Amino acid sequence: MRVTGIPSDQFEHYRCGGADANGQAPLVATASGSRNPCRHCLGLIDEGEPMLILNYRPFAGAPQPYSESGPIFLHQAACARYDQAELPTWFVGLDPAAIRGYGANDWMRYETGQIVRGPDLAQIAATILENENAAYVHIRSKFGCFQCRVDR
Repeated sequence: MRVTGIPSDQFEHYRCGGADANGQAPLVATASGSRNPCRHCLGLIDEGEPMLILNYRPFAGAPQPYSESGPIFLHQAACARYDQAELPTWFVGLDPAAIRGYGANDWMRYETGQIVRGPDLAQIAATILENENAAYVHIRSKFGCFQCRVDR
């Protein structure tokens, strides 16, 4: 498996005030609590740290029926993109989470969609990627917020 945060060029676009999926500049806020994940480094943003809030569509190309979007958080400061062979350890706390595969055309593969407990995400992602019709997987929070992409 290959787990990645949002591409660095998109991260820098938003950090520089570039428009989000709704055509608006990201909002700057102060992180509160302990569950503010940056979708670039996939680390948790520390309480009191400035962060960006924006609407994100994790699909390339023009919008299509399955190219959903939703709110995400990002560090306001620079951070390194997450690109690892495993999910971040804090993902076990995504309980429950939504997971589903997408085809090479970025269309949702309905047979792959599941609501699962955080500790089961890695195994379910691996199982979905065994399906030849699933090119990649998205993990979302129980609120529908994009968390990361998982590839073979």
